[in-house]
Amino acid sequence: MSSRAGYAPGWLAVPAMLAVAFLTLPLLALVSRVSWGTLWADVTAPAAVSALLLSVQTGIAATMICIAVGVPLAVLIARADGRLAAILRAIVTVPLVLPPMVGGVALLYLFGRTGWLAASGLPFTTAAVVVAQTFVALPFLVLAVEGAVRTSGVDFERTAAALGAGRWTIFRRVTLPLAAPGLVAGVVLCFARAIGEFGATALFAGNAPGVTQTMPLAIYTAFNGAGVTPGTAVALSLLLLLTAVAVLLLVRGWRPGSAR
Repeated sequence: MSSRAGYAPGWLAVPAMLAVAFLTLPLLALVSRVSWGTLWADVTAPAAVSALLLSVQTGIAATMICIAVGVPLAVLIARADGRLAAILRAIVTVPLVLPPMVGGVALLYLFGRTGWLAASGLPFTTAAVVVAQTFVALPFLVLAVEGAVRTSGVDFERTAAALGAGRWTIFRRVTLPLAAPGLVAGVVLCFARAIGEFGATALFAGNAPGVTQTMPLAIYTAFNGAGVTPGTAVALSLLLLLTAVAVLLLVRGWRPGSAR
């Protein structure tokens, strides 16, 4: 018997397989609706290319912002005392459990015409897409990096400090390299979440083709009878599905112990 088999009751396989079917059958149904003969034409349609490029560009911008502010926050949480770490971790987790539409409303009340930062003129612009993506994607990076930094401990940092290394050198040469798997996983998950964002973007940035219409918005618009064709919407859905699979494979490849 495999060392991982354990002593779980055999009947658990029945509900487990039901769960697997529930997760996979909708995806298989999606793939079955792809028109393979026109797939390339659908994906390269002008509206589809515009939505794809906008998603990638804004996703990269949002990911860069998340790295710039999220990595310091993750390190702060990992090295803070219990109470402060718990408070910061709770704040970071809120966007994960918050309905995306509520996030869009919150951003409107902050940056909108009557919001606290109304002078920014941010809503319904391409920059608003980046802000919405950053809001929903930041927790994925912070929690991944925070877990990696906390797990690595402080022993190597103390050794480096005892040898005369400064704080910045320790951070750059010790802390970040030890947390590299978590950092890579967080960046990849952050980017995937950014390009898949829909709810907050729809409310805060709108759905203007070429300006704020990302792939999820183009798919939604197509299935409501406007914008790109349904065939293109299915093709874009397949593209997002393949992106998600690639993200999972990349994250698994960087996860400690993934070779086992």
